[in-house]
Amino acid sequence: MASADALNKIRRDVQSHVGKMVRLKANRGRKRTFEKEGILEQVYPNIFVVKVTESPDFVRRISYSYSDILTDTVELTVINNNENSQLKFGSV
Repeated sequence: MASADALNKIRRDVQSHVGKMVRLKANRGRKRTFEKEGILEQVYPNIFVVKVTESPDFVRRISYSYSDILTDTVELTVINNNENSQLKFGSV
């Protein structure tokens, strides 16, 4: 099963970046996209959680599954402040 191996690889790659700043770009259908920056907070067996601070008083947690990355519904980019390079998962 190639898709199971691909999901496991995505899960391991995302798990190695917990606590880092990420840019999240999600396709919400009908040419609508959702773009936010936040911290990759938690990784669970089926989902990952990104903590987004929209204002000093409002913190939002957004979760997506690894299959969303595999199907290109979600693009997750790790932002490296020290380097100009960025690590991308998926492509919306």
